[in-house]
Amino acid sequence: MNLIAGILLFAGLAAAQAPDCAIAPGFKQEGEAREFNTETLYNYMDGNSEGYFLYNFVLMRGVTCKQGAVSLILDVSEFQDEEMAYGMFTSNVDARLPRVNLGAAGQVTPAKAIFVKGKYFVEVSMEPQGDHAAALETIAKGMEPRVPGSVAAPKELSFFPKQGLEAGSPRLIPQSVLGLRMLKKGYLGGYGNGRLFFVTEASPEAAKALFDKLKARFAPAGTAQAGDEAYTGEDRLLGKFCLFRKGVRVGGFVGATEGADPAKLAGAFAAGFN
Repeated sequence: MNLIAGILLFAGLAAAQAPDCAIAPGFKQEGEAREFNTETLYNYMDGNSEGYFLYNFVLMRGVTCKQGAVSLILDVSEFQDEEMAYGMFTSNVDARLPRVNLGAAGQVTPAKAIFVKGKYFVEVSMEPQGDHAAALETIAKGMEPRVPGSVAAPKELSFFPKQGLEAGSPRLIPQSVLGLRMLKKGYLGGYGNGRLFFVTEASPEAAKALFDKLKARFAPAGTAQAGDEAYTGEDRLLGKFCLFRKGVRVGGFVGATEGADPAKLAGAFAAGFN
């Protein structure tokens, strides 16, 4: 990397991590700029900090700007990687409202604009309450070019069939997928006839070990054609299900409603993995 490129990269990172009021003409900074890490974030948001830690939060930098009686709050949070930042975004999305073209994904409401780009999650809000949607979207769009990173969503989202996918799905679940501690981190998509999920292990051997644990916990009732191995069953927690293993991934279709064929749906899902 040459000197100029290095300077530009540093400038981009600094801008992403330290928003300033110049992005909003007419607003002036109020108080000191903020910076919080894993040890101090609770000082800023108390109990809400736990939601950030679930997605491997690293650092937040922010500033409050003032214009008359209106306060503008800008916060940029860095996460361990792009996947976790996107997960943080989806955990904050209002599934009832549409998304906007901001970074890898964005949403604007009357009180707040959020977007994710690379490993950064950006929040722009205004107080007091009111319909600030237009102003928030303008400010967020002004910030977006200053945030480094990819505008691509995690490729794992593309594995889920779009037909019938519920609003707000699929989501990255940072721990205990389906409420099971053995499923440490994975993706979950809701459909009208059930739910698709998968987790990714470090190796095919680790995936095999996990699949064997699932078999011990949820007894097989029949076999199925999906991935490298699969079986069907019914359980009080999972409902009617089909679980499968394919390579480094373990997944399945659970909570199948009347008329839904979990084996067929799981098989089609597994076939789409690469």
